[in-house]
Amino acid sequence: MPSPIPVERFLPRDLSPSIDLRPCSSPLELSRHKPSELSSSCLRRPAPSRLPPRLAWCRIDWEQVRVLEPLGSGGFGSVYRATYRGQTVALKKVKRCSKNRLASRQSFWAELNAARLCHPHVVRILAASAICPGDPGSPGTVIMEYAGSSTLHQRIYGRGPPLGRADCLRYARHIADGLRFLHRGGVVHLDLKPANVLLAPGDLCKIGDFGCSQRLQERDDGGEACSNQLRHLGGTYSHRAPELLRGEPVTTKADIYSFGVTLWQMVARELPYTGDRQCVLYAVVAYDLRPEIGPAFMSTEEGTAVRDIIENCWAARPGDRPSAEELVQRISQRQSCELPVLPSTPQSPQPDEPHECLCMGDNLDCPDPAHRTGLQDISFT
Repeated sequence: MPSPIPVERFLPRDLSPSIDLRPCSSPLELSRHKPSELSSSCLRRPAPSRLPPRLAWCRIDWEQVRVLEPLGSGGFGSVYRATYRGQTVALKKVKRCSKNRLASRQSFWAELNAARLCHPHVVRILAASAICPGDPGSPGTVIMEYAGSSTLHQRIYGRGPPLGRADCLRYARHIADGLRFLHRGGVVHLDLKPANVLLAPGDLCKIGDFGCSQRLQERDDGGEACSNQLRHLGGTYSHRAPELLRGEPVTTKADIYSFGVTLWQMVARELPYTGDRQCVLYAVVAYDLRPEIGPAFMSTEEGTAVRDIIENCWAARPGDRPSAEELVQRISQRQSCELPVLPSTPQSPQPDEPHECLCMGDNLDCPDPAHRTGLQDISFT
C-alpha cells in the first residue's frame, strides 16, 4: 500500500519535483548510447519553457552538452568530463537506487544545497535538471565546474612522496576555508573525506560531492545551528561523527570531526580503521575509538601542534570541537610561525565574507573575476 507520508515531506520545498519540471530538461528519452556518443547531436531542443520563476535557474540547455569521458563513480552517482556551451565542465548523473529510490532523489536535491554559492575552495554548481536523458530512472543531472580529475585521496595514498609539512597545512587551510564559508551559509557537508576533496589547477583544494549535505535552520540549546530532518544520507562511516551514529541532530561540528580524520590521513598516510565495520562503529560511539596518533605527530613541535588540532576536532562532545573559523585561525598561525611563505589563498571573493553569487557571469561588478571572464555564458537562467 502507498506510504501515508507524502514523499515531498522529505524534500526541500523550494526545489521539490513537480510536473512543471519537464520543460527544463530534454523531453526525449534517448536510446542507450556509450558516454562518448552522448553529444549535442543526440539531444533535441526542449519544449518551450513553462518553468516557474523560482526554478528558472535549474534549466540545462541539452543542445550544448557533450559528454567526453567518465571520471569516476561513487555511491550516488557517476561523473563525466563534458563540455557545456564550449566550456569544460563536470557532469554528474545521479544513480537510480533500486533498493532505496527515496535516497537517490534526496541525494540529487542535496547536491543543490551548494547551488549559486561561489568560493575558491568549493566546487561550483552551474546548472541542474531533474531529468537525465538516456536514463529516465535517474533522479537528475548536475553540471559543475571542472576542477580536474585528481583528488586529495589520490595525492595521499599515491606512489609519490608523502605530503610535506607545508602542503599538509596549506591543504588543511583550504579545506577549513571552504567549511567556514559553507557553515556561514547554513550548509553542512556531512561527507568530508580526502576522496571528496578535488585538487584543482594551481594546487587548490575544492570541496565537492554534496550528495549528503543538509541545510541547517534551527538552533539547539547551545545556540548551534542544527537540523532535525528525519534522515541523514549516510556518508562514510570512518569519518562520521559519533553523535550522528547515535541519531542526534546534525550540526556543523559533524564536519569538524570529519576534518580531523582527514587531516590525520594527510599526516599519517594511513587508513583510519581496519577490521569489522560494525565493531568500529560501536567502539567509536561507546569507547571513543579514534585513529592512532603515531610518532609522526610527536617528533617535532610542529607535529605536536597538528596533533592538538586533530584531537580537538574529533573530540567526543560536539561542543568541545572548534568552529571552522577557529580552525582557519589556528592553521594560519602555524603557517606564519613555523613555515616559509606559502602561496596565498585566492582572495576573490574574500573567504572571510561568504559570497552567494547570483550573477553567474552576467554582472560585470561581481567581485569574482571568474564570473567576468571564461564562464560568462554558463548560467542558471
